[in-house]
Amino acid sequence: MHVFKKFVKYYKPYQSVFWMDMFCALLVSAVDLAFPQILNWATKDLFAHGAQAIYRILPWMAIGLLVMYFLRFLGRYYITYQGHVMGARMESDMRQDLFDHFQRLSFSYYDRNNTGEMMSKLVSDLFDISELAHHGPENIFISLLKILGSFALLLWINVPMTLILAAVTLIMLLFCIDQNKKMRAVFMDNRRKIAGVNSRVQDSLAGIRVVKSFANEELEQKKFEKSNLEFLDSKERNYRRMGSYHAGNNFFQGILFTTVLVSGGYFVARGDILLTDLAVYALYINIFINPIDVLIEFTEMFQKGYSGFKRFLEVVETQPEIVDAPDAQELTDVQGTIDYQNVSFSYDDSSNVLQNIQIHIDAGKTIALVGPSGGGKTTLCSLLPRFYDVTEGSVSVDGKDVRSLTLKSLRSAIGIVQQDVYMFGGTIRENIAYGKPDATMEEIIEAAKNANIHDFIVSLPDGYDTDVGERGTRLSGGQKQRLSIARVFLKNPKILILDEATSALDNESEQHIQQSLERLAKNRTTIVIAHRLSTIRNADEILVLDDDGIQERGDHKTLLAKNGIYAKYYNMQFEGLEA
Repeated sequence: MHVFKKFVKYYKPYQSVFWMDMFCALLVSAVDLAFPQILNWATKDLFAHGAQAIYRILPWMAIGLLVMYFLRFLGRYYITYQGHVMGARMESDMRQDLFDHFQRLSFSYYDRNNTGEMMSKLVSDLFDISELAHHGPENIFISLLKILGSFALLLWINVPMTLILAAVTLIMLLFCIDQNKKMRAVFMDNRRKIAGVNSRVQDSLAGIRVVKSFANEELEQKKFEKSNLEFLDSKERNYRRMGSYHAGNNFFQGILFTTVLVSGGYFVARGDILLTDLAVYALYINIFINPIDVLIEFTEMFQKGYSGFKRFLEVVETQPEIVDAPDAQELTDVQGTIDYQNVSFSYDDSSNVLQNIQIHIDAGKTIALVGPSGGGKTTLCSLLPRFYDVTEGSVSVDGKDVRSLTLKSLRSAIGIVQQDVYMFGGTIRENIAYGKPDATMEEIIEAAKNANIHDFIVSLPDGYDTDVGERGTRLSGGQKQRLSIARVFLKNPKILILDEATSALDNESEQHIQQSLERLAKNRTTIVIAHRLSTIRNADEILVLDDDGIQERGDHKTLLAKNGIYAKYYNMQFEGLEA
């Protein structure tokens, strides 16, 4: 019922179409049920009154039938056209809801789930929803009308024959229920297996340059073959189950026809039923069995749509771990004072990545984080914009706990240049403007100049309208890095996080960008993560982090004079390379 209620709510915006669709289904069913009765009346009454009566009534009967079937045509057209459009719109609504929910989910969800599987839920899992949304209510409604209507008329013609027919139908129903339970598990397995195929394709194609650089095409082919064969095996089990289901139902339909023929012959011999009534009875048997066929086909459609919708619900019912508090306040008039107070953090209840971190950063100051990989530098920065929430302690901006602020206002005040630069498909102009979607062309050019990338852009044939390719494949690492820096220039935030911002640049570009970053950092609070220690000499404070927390803190000269961990790193980079 929970799944049913969630599904039904998507009909709400299209209630008028839905009820009109049901009315048309009623009209179509009424016409189909009426014809055998008209035939029965014609054979028993009309055709028995002689030629003159037949000639007089026949044209009116023809006109009546034409009107009746024209109305049926209009009803069937509406069902096929508007009904399918309604289903497609519902599918579109679900897909939009799923995408919107993906945008709300926290980083931790993406840490646990594969992009290919998420794509499968967003695209292929919802393909069958449209057909289910349209044909589900319509098929059930029409089929029930025809089955109940024809059953009532069959009882009216001959009760004993119909009761025998009902007994066979009941056995058939029990068989269908049993097969449906087995099919549900198979279809859900299908969804998981095709998600595995999508995951494997996405993983391999996203890393195609690594694949080719290691000449591992055959390895990827074998990995894909494994996922592909697992999906094939799942499909074979699916078709085996469907074969049993359809063949069993066809067998029971044959039993129904056999029952009608044998019992009909018996009751004709007894004189309990006329041959003309048996002919009409046979027509209603077709009307009775046809919706059973429809329901059998609908069962397959239902199982596909149900399994897809259930996987859809698995995502949309996942609650984001990072959300605005009910009384969250806007962060306004940002000064940029930052405090980490007794901060501890762990991923998924594992051992702490950070333990009792205590940091105070005055507004407008620059601090640098130095230390070995895995020491928690990036994690520390990720707590500030609430990509993750602290396990213990608090992080505050201008004395306000970040958990008490709205995510939008908090993140709007923070600019991040990440080590792993991501370029969206589109033009250079669109990628820079991502930092401020409503920016003017003059602002975009100014940001590019500040990031020292303007001259390169204008040298391209299409300038700022040059397409960057998927994930920026047409640009070098340094060019992508400078474009990402231009985004932050355009955003113009009060707080900066520079996570290896110059790591992909050559020495000459690094000098230019370093000057630009220093200009940008002026009067702004800046946190710099750096392995190149030459880029942080002018930082107001340098923190040395490792697995045990903050080991050293001070400015460049103070830490060199201590001759500790920082001095060791510095000497390794600038004095001891040859040794």
